[in-house]
Amino acid sequence: MEVLNWKDIDEVKVGKIPYRDKLNDVKGISIRWLSKTGKDKDGQPEYGLRFFTAQPGAEIPIHNHFYVQTMYIMSGQFECWRFDPETDEMVEKVICGLGEFIYIPSMEPHGMRNMSETEPGTFLCCICNVYEDKTL
Repeated sequence: MEVLNWKDIDEVKVGKIPYRDKLNDVKGISIRWLSKTGKDKDGQPEYGLRFFTAQPGAEIPIHNHFYVQTMYIMSGQFECWRFDPETDEMVEKVICGLGEFIYIPSMEPHGMRNMSETEPGTFLCCICNVYEDKTL
């Protein structure tokens, strides 16, 4: 067993995020990897728990990924977006706040922004690869 404090974990600023062979700018987001284990075929963690800090007005643009994720809002309010996977048009916009969580299925295009222009927001994000073929 290991006991750590989130403040002791290196904070890494996110600059860009890939989507459809393009790198899009991420605004005001940083991640602290609280835990991660395993590697998928691309060398990414099979499982991970991340602590995100979103500065005022921060934004994560449209993106998707193989893993599923659950984001638990710890502070602030976020506008969360779901996009049509064929057209990239926004099909859902939901406001999420303290104590709420968002589940994102594998490969679903999504994004979000911190609605406050004066206060940072935080959330935990758990990621895990899920395979249909259990033999992988």
